[in-house]
Amino acid sequence: MKQDKQRTLDRLARLEGQVRGIAKMVQEDRYCVDILAQTSAVRSALKGVERMLLENHAHHCVEDAIGSGDPAAQREKFSELIAMLQKTQS
Repeated sequence: MKQDKQRTLDRLARLEGQVRGIAKMVQEDRYCVDILAQTSAVRSALKGVERMLLENHAHHCVEDAIGSGDPAAQREKFSELIAMLQKTQS
Protein backbone atom coordinates (compact mmCIF):
# COMPACT_ATOMS: atom_id res chain seq x y z
CA MET A 1 0.00 0.00 0.00
CA LYS A 2 2.93 2.35 0.60
CA GLN A 3 3.74 2.40 -3.12
CA ASP A 4 0.10 3.15 -4.00
CA LYS A 5 0.02 5.91 -1.41
CA GLN A 6 3.13 7.55 -2.84
CA ARG A 7 1.83 7.29 -6.42
CA THR A 8 -1.43 8.90 -5.33
CA LEU A 9 0.37 11.71 -3.50
CA ASP A 10 2.64 12.30 -6.52
CA ARG A 11 -0.35 12.58 -8.84
CA LEU A 12 -2.15 14.92 -6.46
CA ALA A 13 0.95 17.13 -6.26
CA ARG A 14 1.01 17.34 -10.06
CA LEU A 15 -2.68 18.22 -10.06
CA GLU A 16 -2.05 20.93 -7.50
CA GLY A 17 0.57 22.41 -9.82
CA GLN A 18 -1.79 22.24 -12.76
CA VAL A 19 -4.53 24.06 -10.84
CA ARG A 20 -2.08 26.76 -9.80
CA GLY A 21 -1.10 27.07 -13.44
CA ILE A 22 -4.73 27.55 -14.41
CA ALA A 23 -5.13 30.27 -11.77
CA LYS A 24 -2.08 32.03 -13.21
CA MET A 25 -3.55 31.75 -16.71
CA VAL A 26 -6.75 33.43 -15.47
CA GLN A 27 -4.74 36.19 -13.74
CA GLU A 28 -2.85 36.78 -16.99
CA ASP A 29 -6.10 36.98 -18.98
CA ARG A 30 -5.06 34.08 -21.17
CA TYR A 31 -7.30 32.89 -23.98
CA CYS A 32 -10.41 31.12 -22.64
CA VAL A 33 -10.00 28.09 -24.89
CA ASP A 34 -6.47 27.54 -23.58
CA ILE A 35 -7.72 27.72 -19.99
CA LEU A 36 -10.54 25.30 -20.78
CA ALA A 37 -8.06 22.87 -22.29
CA GLN A 38 -6.14 22.89 -19.02
CA THR A 39 -9.27 22.41 -16.89
CA SER A 40 -10.13 19.42 -19.07
CA ALA A 41 -6.67 17.98 -18.47
CA VAL A 42 -7.10 18.43 -14.70
CA ARG A 43 -10.48 16.66 -14.76
CA SER A 44 -8.94 13.77 -16.66
CA ALA A 45 -6.00 13.52 -14.25
CA LEU A 46 -8.35 13.63 -11.25
CA LYS A 47 -10.37 10.78 -12.74
CA GLY A 48 -7.11 8.83 -12.92
CA VAL A 49 -6.56 9.40 -9.19
CA GLU A 50 -10.14 8.25 -8.53
CA ARG A 51 -9.50 5.07 -10.50
CA MET A 52 -6.35 4.36 -8.50
CA LEU A 53 -8.20 4.86 -5.21
CA LEU A 54 -11.10 2.65 -6.31
CA GLU A 55 -8.70 -0.08 -7.39
CA ASN A 56 -6.88 0.19 -4.07
CA HIS A 57 -10.17 -0.08 -2.17
CA ALA A 58 -11.17 -3.14 -4.20
CA HIS A 59 -7.78 -4.85 -3.89
CA HIS A 60 -7.34 -4.21 -0.20
CA CYS A 61 -10.49 -3.30 1.72
CA VAL A 62 -13.01 -5.36 -0.28
CA GLU A 63 -10.61 -8.26 -0.64
CA ASP A 64 -9.92 -8.26 3.12
CA ALA A 65 -13.65 -8.26 3.85
CA ILE A 66 -14.17 -11.21 1.50
CA GLY A 67 -11.32 -13.08 3.17
CA SER A 68 -12.68 -12.36 6.63
CA GLY A 69 -15.74 -14.52 6.02
CA ASP A 70 -17.85 -11.89 7.82
CA PRO A 71 -21.01 -11.34 5.73
CA ALA A 72 -21.70 -7.95 7.34
CA ALA A 73 -18.20 -6.67 6.53
CA GLN A 74 -18.49 -8.04 3.00
CA ARG A 75 -21.80 -6.27 2.41
CA GLU A 76 -20.47 -3.03 3.90
CA LYS A 77 -17.34 -2.92 1.73
CA PHE A 78 -19.25 -3.96 -1.38
CA SER A 79 -21.84 -1.24 -0.73
CA GLU A 80 -19.08 1.33 -0.28
CA LEU A 81 -17.54 0.29 -3.58
CA ILE A 82 -20.85 0.56 -5.44
CA ALA A 83 -21.61 3.95 -3.89
CA MET A 84 -18.20 5.29 -4.90
CA LEU A 85 -18.55 3.94 -8.44
CA GLN A 86 -21.89 5.70 -8.74
CA LYS A 87 -20.43 8.98 -7.50
CA THR A 88 -17.48 8.85 -9.88
CA GLN A 89 -19.78 8.19 -12.83
CA SER A 90 -21.83 11.35 -12.31
